[in-house]
Amino acid sequence: MLTFLILIPLVGAVVTAFCPAALARLVGVGFSAATLVLAVVMATQYDVGGGWQFTEKHQWINLFGAHYALGVDGLGLVMILLTAVLVPIVLVAAWREEDAGVARYFAWALALESASLAVFAATDVFLFYVVFEVTLIPAYFLISGYGREGRTRAAVKFLIYQLGGGLVMLASVIGLYAVSADAGHPTYLLGELSQINIDPTMQRYLFVGFFIAFAAKAPLFPLHTWLADTTEKATTPTSVLLVCVLDKIGTFGMIRYCLGLLPEASQWATPVVVILALISIVYGALVAIGQDDMLRLIGLTSLSHFGLIVLGIFVFTSQGGSGAILYMVNHGIATAALFLIAGFLVQRRGSARISDFGGVEKVAPVLAGTFLIAGLAACGLPGLSPFVSEMLVLIAAFTHAWWAGAVAVTAIVLAAIYVLWMYQRTMTGPTRPEVAAFRDLDRREVGVVAPLLIALVVFGFGPQLLLNAINPTVDTTLSHVGVSDPKPSVAEGADQ
Repeated sequence: MLTFLILIPLVGAVVTAFCPAALARLVGVGFSAATLVLAVVMATQYDVGGGWQFTEKHQWINLFGAHYALGVDGLGLVMILLTAVLVPIVLVAAWREEDAGVARYFAWALALESASLAVFAATDVFLFYVVFEVTLIPAYFLISGYGREGRTRAAVKFLIYQLGGGLVMLASVIGLYAVSADAGHPTYLLGELSQINIDPTMQRYLFVGFFIAFAAKAPLFPLHTWLADTTEKATTPTSVLLVCVLDKIGTFGMIRYCLGLLPEASQWATPVVVILALISIVYGALVAIGQDDMLRLIGLTSLSHFGLIVLGIFVFTSQGGSGAILYMVNHGIATAALFLIAGFLVQRRGSARISDFGGVEKVAPVLAGTFLIAGLAACGLPGLSPFVSEMLVLIAAFTHAWWAGAVAVTAIVLAAIYVLWMYQRTMTGPTRPEVAAFRDLDRREVGVVAPLLIALVVFGFGPQLLLNAINPTVDTTLSHVGVSDPKPSVAEGADQ
């Protein structure tokens, strides 16, 4: 089933690339919808009790033990579902791309979906590395080929950061193979590598290689500078694919490979990683407050949110781990909605500068209302899905250290500032003459946004729908790392 899931968008990319513009739109959306249907079918057959499921394993490169091996656990399942849901939404949002490039755009988007699904399903480290790097090809062309002036420079910057991180990770991938060979059974299979007792010093070297690549992908301070440039210059559908799908590979890799294969090194690196996560949380939010470009602002908010996700991963509690994975899903939904609605605004005004707007809510109330809901979700408003994720991560942060929780909680206050200030400057006040002729969202645009807003509410009130699949994976990972939740303390003399 996983092979078919990967092949459907890949075949769709090839077919779409050779279709005329009008047909390419229909074909592209059709293949992405077929992928979504298969992903949903797979989810209905998934046993939430945990463990690897839908596994496949075939010899690939016998010379050095590489396999075509696939499988999913709770983490992989929710990431696959997020990807399968967002891609058709993105393609419908990009429906009005110019005919001259629409077939190529849809083809590259489907190719990126195929590679991303392979990343989330790979259970062989060498296969993971290959598809990890393959994702950069469609991403580069999506950034450089479509968007605003300066997009080529942003695409090159993105590629340099990602290739640099991938090159460092390659050394660790080779190192894992050498370690397994020394243990008597050279392999790249995750299940076999996780059983090898790797020397703590070697673990630390391997950890650094993996973590640098994943921190650049996520992104995490100080490897984040490509993010704002890319979201500012690329089209908003492309930004959704990058920030809500591709960047999740970074935090996915931290859980799967850093914690899963190098548990002692992960604990050794925790103090530094927690500090970097806290810097990302505060720095990303503060810099976002000062932005006048709407798309750049939204990109920088993701730096802050990824800091929270990384913090949840590396505090090593079940609340933190579950909150981090849940946040990966909820951030993808909320930020996709925010980007796409911002894109609709930019299309109408011809500018992404916040100072060029004003009074939009008077002429386009549905657009303004959906923008407010997406913004409040980014703030962590109770009742919307990111709230539960943030609370779980913050509880875990305070459990880890009071000062870590105290710094992390500032993200909520700062998020309210940059979201509400952006909304106030764009939607309220006197209606600018350039905005007076704005049309409200049409049926296609409502169809793009509605599923995301519904998901924000559904998972806000029913997070257990996702946590039932996530929690067993978190428990297994923490057990492998060798940590458990701290026991609650009771004050002396308190009633028992």
